[in-house]
Amino acid sequence: MFNVPNTLAFIRLLLAPVMFFLLVNRDSALLVHVHYTWLDYMAAFIFVLASSTDFFDGYIARTFNQITTLGKILDPLADKMLTIAGFLGLMMLDRASPWAIYLIITRELFITGLRVSAATEGIDIAASWMGKVKTVAQMIAIGFLLMEWPMGTELLWIAVVLTLYSGYEYVRDFLKKVHFD
Repeated sequence: MFNVPNTLAFIRLLLAPVMFFLLVNRDSALLVHVHYTWLDYMAAFIFVLASSTDFFDGYIARTFNQITTLGKILDPLADKMLTIAGFLGLMMLDRASPWAIYLIITRELFITGLRVSAATEGIDIAASWMGKVKTVAQMIAIGFLLMEWPMGTELLWIAVVLTLYSGYEYVRDFLKKVHFD
């Protein structure tokens, strides 16, 4: 069911590859006459716009009771597509540590798999508060790295620590709820 929150998540899903294109296709015929700093500004603008939809889709869904099964799938998928597009683009531009990106992406894939596995067992592992903090920290780090502002690398590593810690929390909560036979 498409409602305003799901539409916003879908827009975020569509903006992720556009941002990635601006970051990694700087030599394409389409962008050859645009200075790289403008590509950074455009990518950053798209990223901020897309990131803001994450706040609004959740707020609207909760406030107006528009939480749907599609939204529960689409929202985290759109978040991951946006952050992974940003992190991979930044890594390809040599602005982000490959190890940091590897740790973040590995955690995201592992926890997504864990949540799917839990769902097949009828166990709901909802987004945690720390998971939301992790997403915000990742988005802030991406923004700083896109703009090449000071402290971007430090913010990236803070995001890595929060990402790994929130992953630990998901695993811990899963193990509390699952019954091994």
